[in-house]
Amino acid sequence: MSTLSIPPVLPSAREDAVKLHKAFKGLGCDTSKVINILAHRNEEQRSLIQQEYETTFSELLSKRLSKELHGHLKKAMSLWMHDPATRDAKIVRKALRPGVADNQALTETICSRTPSQIRRLKEVYQSIYHSPLETDIEIQLSGDHKKLLLAYVTTPRYEGPELDPVIVEEDAKLLYKAGEKRLGTDEDVFIKIFSEKSSTHLAAVNSAYITSHGHSLEKAIKKETSGAFRYDLLTILRCATDSAFYFAKILRKSMKGVGTQDTRLIRVVVTRTEVDMYHIKIEYYKKYGKPLTHAVRSDTSGHYKEFLLNLIGSDY
Repeated sequence: MSTLSIPPVLPSAREDAVKLHKAFKGLGCDTSKVINILAHRNEEQRSLIQQEYETTFSELLSKRLSKELHGHLKKAMSLWMHDPATRDAKIVRKALRPGVADNQALTETICSRTPSQIRRLKEVYQSIYHSPLETDIEIQLSGDHKKLLLAYVTTPRYEGPELDPVIVEEDAKLLYKAGEKRLGTDEDVFIKIFSEKSSTHLAAVNSAYITSHGHSLEKAIKKETSGAFRYDLLTILRCATDSAFYFAKILRKSMKGVGTQDTRLIRVVVTRTEVDMYHIKIEYYKKYGKPLTHAVRSDTSGHYKEFLLNLIGSDY
């Protein structure tokens, strides 16, 4: 469930474009006015505003925002103005930069998306960068991490709620035999099951694993695997069992300790606001005993903080 708050009486896209243009004029940008408009419009409305702005003022709104805004607010707003698939494509492309792949961003983006979202991501990625996503993964990554991500973005998966209890039990046994039961791990079995089976199925496999072995599949993955490959498997499993809780923990990690991981914080807030931020806020409060908004207020500042709080909405 989204936390996006849209005015009950919505101005036209042209009216919003004119207000934004006025906010940019004069000595300094009226940043709060820009936030008050754009942080309260959905994907379709933001697209229409961008079209109207370009038509009316012969200038791309994205370029004007880039000139007027700065720092973390600029990064967050730039990401917010894209549709979800374009947003994901840009995150993944940046994470696949030659030589120094950002495996954390790759995993948290690709392994948390549904099959239909991945299909759309691949289409947009190809359209923008004129290179298949699979090719760039093949070139930039290595090992089991590469094998799993390649399988995950190329293998069709069922998205519905139905499952076969017999196959669930079989997969739980196969994973045990490929991991904890043997000396050394058969990574190919994990890759096959995690890339081919639905989220509903994997959640049921986890329950079957607990029943049979007294502990979760997550515990087995932590014991039997390591590095980026382990984080891929854990992300897929955690999103299958409780995606809101998974993202609540990421938000906590992005703001815990010395310094804020702003790129990670921005990525999660911007990409989940129109999806499930309401449920993420609930899980955050249940886990950490304080509202997500309190952490954001403590760890961010200025208009950047204002923008994130507008997206997240009121305290849970």
